[in-house]
Amino acid sequence: MRRIFLFAFGLLALTSSTFAAAGDAPLPPEASKYWVDNLDPFVVKFPDGWFLPGIRWYGLAYVGGFLIAAGLMRRYARRGRLPLDADQRSSLLMVLILGVLLGGRIGYYLLYRPKELFANPLVLLRVWEGGMASHGGFIGGTIAAAWFAYSAKMNFWRLGDVVATLAPPGILFGRLANFINGELWGKPATVPWAMIFPKDRAGDIILSYTPPSHPSQLYEAATEGLLLLIYTQWRFWSKPAPGQPGALPPGQLAGEYLIGYAFVRIFCEMFREPDASLFFGLSRGTFYSLFMILLGAGLIWRGRRKSMAQG
Repeated sequence: MRRIFLFAFGLLALTSSTFAAAGDAPLPPEASKYWVDNLDPFVVKFPDGWFLPGIRWYGLAYVGGFLIAAGLMRRYARRGRLPLDADQRSSLLMVLILGVLLGGRIGYYLLYRPKELFANPLVLLRVWEGGMASHGGFIGGTIAAAWFAYSAKMNFWRLGDVVATLAPPGILFGRLANFINGELWGKPATVPWAMIFPKDRAGDIILSYTPPSHPSQLYEAATEGLLLLIYTQWRFWSKPAPGQPGALPPGQLAGEYLIGYAFVRIFCEMFREPDASLFFGLSRGTFYSLFMILLGAGLIWRGRRKSMAQG
């Protein structure tokens, strides 16, 4: 049954992004100098009339991220750092998948397009039109982890530290998929590595292209994904297992991850073209990240306070 749910969620991920194929729009003059991102977002295309148009790299990014999360949890359990058996790990993965997908989808409309959501809540079901928000995914994943911790009678703060180490691979793959899709591009730039992306589309036809722009998707893949993956794994394994002398206080690693993500996201937002109206002169990605810094600092403060009281 769990395998069936995993397959169903995988199909949902495959429909969560759209792309327009190259059309008749003339390339900008700068195309002779800068690389044009016209990568095919489909790994496999299905015949016309099928329920799904095909398998996209974006969908595989979600599936790959969850599979790596499963592998990491298995390793943690074998090393005595995650007190869950195989069935419990499978259940945790299922609720995290559900939380991240629903949170990312709902969060996209609540945080970036609330007017459309309130005007027609059924827009959430139009997964073929794309739209996922990383901040919403964090919220959904947190709620899912809290529910699992309560059901399994497990320390939520310890579980949060584990979940924090599972997020970076999925973000890394997701940002690379954004790049392949030619979406969420950066601000105009003249740096040697600037790129040109599809901009205005009508169905499968590209009507216009961006000027040479920062490949901000790659910046985010390198920082939000790879850098934080290295950091969280180093912190997770460099300290004794939970409950042993010298171990990190519960919630410490989760707090560090939230702060780290917020800072690298704010950094990358300096190069990313805003995809919604600004809040107080800040991009929405920057504005929402400020709350992650506060939350992360609160987790660290709580964990250290608890450890001092117990010590």
